[in-house]
Amino acid sequence: MRRPTARAVGSVAVATVVANVCSYLVHLPAGRWLAPSGYGEFAVLLQVILLLSVPAVAVQSVIAREVVRGRDLAAVLRAAMWTTLGVAAVSACAVPIVAAVCATDPVATAAAFACAPLLVVISVVQGVYQGRQQFTQLAWMIAGVALARTVPAVVGLAATRSATGAFVGFALGTLVAALLTCAALLRDDPHLRRSGRETTSLTATSPRVVLAASQVQLVLVALTSVDLLVSRPLLGEHEAGLYALGTIAAKIAFWLPQAVGVVFFPRLAVADRSRDGLRVALGVVGVIGLVVVGASVVGAPLVDLLFGDQYRPITGWLWLFALAGAAQALVQVVALAAIATDRTWVGLIVWAAVAVEIVLAVWAAESAVSLAVISAGVSAATAVVAAVAVTRSAATVEV
Repeated sequence: MRRPTARAVGSVAVATVVANVCSYLVHLPAGRWLAPSGYGEFAVLLQVILLLSVPAVAVQSVIAREVVRGRDLAAVLRAAMWTTLGVAAVSACAVPIVAAVCATDPVATAAAFACAPLLVVISVVQGVYQGRQQFTQLAWMIAGVALARTVPAVVGLAATRSATGAFVGFALGTLVAALLTCAALLRDDPHLRRSGRETTSLTATSPRVVLAASQVQLVLVALTSVDLLVSRPLLGEHEAGLYALGTIAAKIAFWLPQAVGVVFFPRLAVADRSRDGLRVALGVVGVIGLVVVGASVVGAPLVDLLFGDQYRPITGWLWLFALAGAAQALVQVVALAAIATDRTWVGLIVWAAVAVEIVLAVWAAESAVSLAVISAGVSAATAVVAAVAVTRSAATVEV
């Protein structure tokens, strides 16, 4: 990579690490201050927020793509407003259903769902900065949003010793983050309120387009979590516990190269640079993945020191979990390229892979290691098939 690109990847990577650390650190006070029942409610609603963030991530990618293509920004933002209102309406309708099905406090559930439209607003602004390739500002925004959301949640936990207090804090923090990101955009673009004339922007960011991008982001969540979800019923409590520890290596390998996709996305959205950008991005992510796999081999003995001898059966296989995570990171790059080039049908390939992984797991998984082999194999095959499909499709269009 050239020096400016490497610098951009580095700044976004640091911000992403800060955001991930914030998301994990909030579990520490929750585990200390909440009873098991309260912590279970807390964990369930955190998973709800993760699912609610899928449309927001998709919106950011779509906005960034339209900015790269030179669409009128005011028109793009007006179209994105309708998506935000749609997410708000769906979230409001879902609150009583989720509270009843998951047996969670209605106030805590409402606070968790209130984050959904606010996350879309934040993602819209971040998409503008991503599309403009203003990665330093974007990095500060990513880290700032994480801190703005996490600190009030911890304060709410400390004050109420309840999941409700935590999620009210999350909602207030997300509201503050949304207001600050919008203020930053208005400051950097004071003429934003002027009416746009490019009507193609309205169709380019329609809810249908956002929904198509959302299913690609959703299937990535499925691909990276389906193995852990099926481990307990298939393997039993002990082997599932071993597998859960191994997935830490997979998550590290998956999340570590996130900044590469963020930085390369604008290049992927330009027709005459898309194929080269995809090739370089896959190469960089692949190298990072190999480094993580190697580190998991060297650092495997540390698992015994940190977690105890009971996890020793899995320590020699951490590299296999890291390989699965690295392959999933490659799939994510291909998925971003699919969104950037309006080829969201690639998501169907990944959905098929998720189905295959479930079938293979039910048929052949007998231990944590065998399930890890299935996950790594399916993820690697998916990365190859999806990358070839996107590349050939791009070549056909160019011809």
